[in-house]
Amino acid sequence: MFTVIILLNFSVQHPSAYQVLCRDFFNEFSFLFQHCLDLNGQGSQKYTAQLVKPSKGAVMPVKKRKLPDADDHEQNCKITSFTRPLIRGPRPINTEKPFSSKKCLAWFHKYAAPDKVFGPEAMENFCEDIGVEPENIIMLVLAWHLEAANMGYFTKDEWLRGMTILQCDCTERLQSKLDYLRSELNDAATFKNIYRYAFDFARDKNQRSLDMDTAKLMLALLLGRSWPLFPVFSQFLEQSKYKGLNKDQWYNVLEFSRTINPDLSNYDEDGAWPVLLDEFVEWRRSWSAS
Repeated sequence: MFTVIILLNFSVQHPSAYQVLCRDFFNEFSFLFQHCLDLNGQGSQKYTAQLVKPSKGAVMPVKKRKLPDADDHEQNCKITSFTRPLIRGPRPINTEKPFSSKKCLAWFHKYAAPDKVFGPEAMENFCEDIGVEPENIIMLVLAWHLEAANMGYFTKDEWLRGMTILQCDCTERLQSKLDYLRSELNDAATFKNIYRYAFDFARDKNQRSLDMDTAKLMLALLLGRSWPLFPVFSQFLEQSKYKGLNKDQWYNVLEFSRTINPDLSNYDEDGAWPVLLDEFVEWRRSWSAS
């Protein structure tokens, strides 16, 4: 208030000097005001453009943008203040196609066409494609799944039934199941079923017994690696009077291999074993004694 009174007295006593003072004050105030606007991003566009000058060698020109002011900052805070939801990656999609009966039959006819059965020659080609030797025990496990009636042959019905259970309609899918087929031999109950199946599978359908040559081959395939007495038993069969094995003898050989010690110490002569096995034990003991 005191300053205002002094200025009023000065304007009355020195009117010309007062006008000069007011003009200079106004110019200085305008300069300061413009400078403040530039500092707050509301002034010279030239100043703004220099801050976003494109770097040398840029392919696309950088779009000019004004510097953010207080209002922009407040709006940005409003937009980004909420918690952003977690963005998860895409869920894995099961790209494996479902089993196709049509594709499975086409796979069968690749080997069997134009016949409804593929035999030994086609079987060799099939084994070569899946990477398994025809004499590999996996082929016996596969035949068991297909319920194949004759060794070396697969019918269309057997193929479709078994491959449907295994969910295999192409070479690649069956190859992916080979380890599973092999692992089934480790289960005692499953192995017993496969062993019993092998008798009728390998037997000549005109005969009730399994001829000796085939019997020895199948026993070697099934028990050759797991039964310590198999080499000795095989020698016994070669020198014996037997021309083949019937079903009862075949079944009991497996039980004998599982329950009787390699030294035959727990063999009961009064047990209900077939005569074939009684003779084997007697032959083995006499051979060891000599």
